[in-house]
Amino acid sequence: MEQNASHESWTSVLLPLALILGLVLLLSLNPGYQAGAEGMPSNALEPWLKLFASYLVAAAEIAAALVIGVGALLGFVAYLSLLIRRSNQQPDSIESIRLRLGRVLALGLEFTIASDILRTAVAPTRQDIMNLGAIVLLRTLLNYFLEREIRMVDERHSSPQS
Repeated sequence: MEQNASHESWTSVLLPLALILGLVLLLSLNPGYQAGAEGMPSNALEPWLKLFASYLVAAAEIAAALVIGVGALLGFVAYLSLLIRRSNQQPDSIESIRLRLGRVLALGLEFTIASDILRTAVAPTRQDIMNLGAIVLLRTLLNYFLEREIRMVDERHSSPQS
């Protein structure tokens, strides 16, 4: 049973990683790929689409900053409150604060990934796509390990203690 769970864990990491690396490799090997010529709009709507996408990018980045900032501030206030009360269950309380902060960070990372995708949505160049692939890969891996840690702590707390 544990071996099967370990196999599923590796599969859930390697499959997305292989897909992202394969996409980046294919884009770097295809010399004829031209998603959008540098400096020249491919149609009349492109400048308007870029303007609209830039507003959406700004909104996603503001949302990420707000989510992470407010979550960090609330986590700090909860920690200060815990220190002032000097609770007997301090390790569990601190872990609870860490879990809440971890969930907030995961949501903030999703907003930053969305902003990066929107940034390259209109007439991307090959370099834009490769940069996006690298950024999404790093943030996805960070988010994966963060979610995995949250899930492990949740399972530890939900399992009956002997």
